[in-house]
Amino acid sequence: MPSIKETRHQMVQFVFPEHTNIFGTLHGGRLMDWIMLAGSVNTSRISRGLTVLGSTDSIDFVNAVKTGEIVTLDSAIQYIGSSSLEVGVVVHAENPSTGERKLATIANMVFIAVDNEGNPRELEEKITPADDEEMSVYREAQNRREKRLPKIAKRGDQAQNIIDETEIVRMRLETTKVVLPEDTFYGNFMSVGKLMLDIDETAAILAMRYVKGVLVTGSLDELFFYSPIRVGDIIIFKAGITYVGNTSLEVGIKVLSENIMTGEQRHTCTAFLTFVHVGKDGAPNPVPEFAPETPEEKRLWKKALERKERRTERVKRIKEKATDL
Repeated sequence: MPSIKETRHQMVQFVFPEHTNIFGTLHGGRLMDWIMLAGSVNTSRISRGLTVLGSTDSIDFVNAVKTGEIVTLDSAIQYIGSSSLEVGVVVHAENPSTGERKLATIANMVFIAVDNEGNPRELEEKITPADDEEMSVYREAQNRREKRLPKIAKRGDQAQNIIDETEIVRMRLETTKVVLPEDTFYGNFMSVGKLMLDIDETAAILAMRYVKGVLVTGSLDELFFYSPIRVGDIIIFKAGITYVGNTSLEVGIKVLSENIMTGEQRHTCTAFLTFVHVGKDGAPNPVPEFAPETPEEKRLWKKALERKERRTERVKRIKEKATDL
């Protein structure tokens, strides 16, 4: 039985211009792709087979990553259930010229070990904490899992929920794409990292159209995946602006997959992303004012404000931890 330390794995990426916006800042979707790839690699190694992402806790980007910097993604398996694996990923960026190192974000995700048909498979391997510090991490992961279970229990119902909530907002965007073999990690399932890249890009396009400027991804709120996407499926992205602040805004985006042979649509996930309007100096810039008008917009706005309050507390805690990581 491995300890947490024995499951540690490091992935390193160099930030090229193709990974950044016009101001040389790494796209949030690209970093989420790398985070989820790191998690996929580690969980696949430990489980000896295919894993798919079941959910991710909120991801907050606390420091911008620039062109030419080196990104290190340190992952570790923190808890193993009957078929699930809790994995934590700590991301740092390093300036190779100065050696300066900064925390970019921390991500906690749960992957599900599946067979070739996508059905959960039993895991014999379990985590055995090696000391008190590992036991603390283990229990935190176990607690996150317990809190997540009620939402996971609704996965079947949510997979059938294809109602488009973004139809009730004024600022919205809908796009589609076909899943090709190049979009997979391995097997017949779409790489969740590439899906997040598409989600971030679609949401950013809508945000940029509204702001008419350059934005960076500030955060991704807690996200659950209800139905897998396979090669040959059509993906439908339905995005709408749910909140606008002084220098930032939130975009909600519902993702549906469609089987082109049967026409059946399934709800894959619903994501809420925040974007910050920035200038050439990287400092936050004001965004145009927007006020909710309809009862539906006001309802979404109220929910977004609740997420914003939780987000502020999360970022505060992450920055307090930054000196210890």
